[in-house]
Amino acid sequence: MFNGARAFACRDFLAGIGGEPTIIAIILRGLFEVVRNQDERLRDMCGRYTLATSQQQLAEEFEACGIDDFGSRYNIAPTQLAPVVREAAESCVREFAMCKWGLVPHWARDPTIGNRMINARAETAADKPSFRTALRRHRCLVPATGFFEWKVLDRSAKKPVKQPYCIHRRDGRVFAFAGLWERWRSPDGEGFDSFTILTTEPNELMRELHDRMPVIIGREDYGLWLDSKVQDVERITPLLRPCAAENLTAHAVSTRINNPGNDDPSCIEVDS
Repeated sequence: MFNGARAFACRDFLAGIGGEPTIIAIILRGLFEVVRNQDERLRDMCGRYTLATSQQQLAEEFEACGIDDFGSRYNIAPTQLAPVVREAAESCVREFAMCKWGLVPHWARDPTIGNRMINARAETAADKPSFRTALRRHRCLVPATGFFEWKVLDRSAKKPVKQPYCIHRRDGRVFAFAGLWERWRSPDGEGFDSFTILTTEPNELMRELHDRMPVIIGREDYGLWLDSKVQDVERITPLLRPCAAENLTAHAVSTRINNPGNDDPSCIEVDS
């Protein structure tokens, strides 16, 4: 496998040949970029979350139409359908919509690219072709009641030992990740809507678990975040910061969460 160590060796080799535009140099440079991008995606991973609340709480929190009984979810995983809140087409009304987790840009030829687009770095989304249009025009809220991160307990082991944690609001209420959505269509007209979750640097609580965390939008900022008329990235950039650590709490959970097939209340129970 072409891993990170080999990538850096290739980088040193390219520096040694002075960036000579040979076929080998071009290939190696391309491989290094692939590995670097893959490492960036792994660092940003926010790969599971929960949405276990009542329709009444969802209605009160988001003031959106089209609410349905989504049912309680305790282990939402990439590629699965999940509800988002967005501005309805041709109006300023908020609506709930079911979208696939893993953003597929409208220009993508292969929709499986979404499998690698479950997160977007808030610091660079405005510059990335996959996200920059959605950041200006297709912002959404991703309702959640918690999310999971894995803390590495033993880095010396051949296979690092990781303990999953569930992070949620101290008051237990629903909240919202900052999301982006896109609509993809195949040449024959078939398609679907998809979304990604923006990540940022960790707050004091999250720093003990991971070096990234999802962007959580405060209720007072829902309107600005969803307003499609606001296309100046500078106006929304202040929202893309880590939330206050004192608003969240975390507890260890069972490794049952590792299997996306497990989706029941035991996924969020305190691991004893």
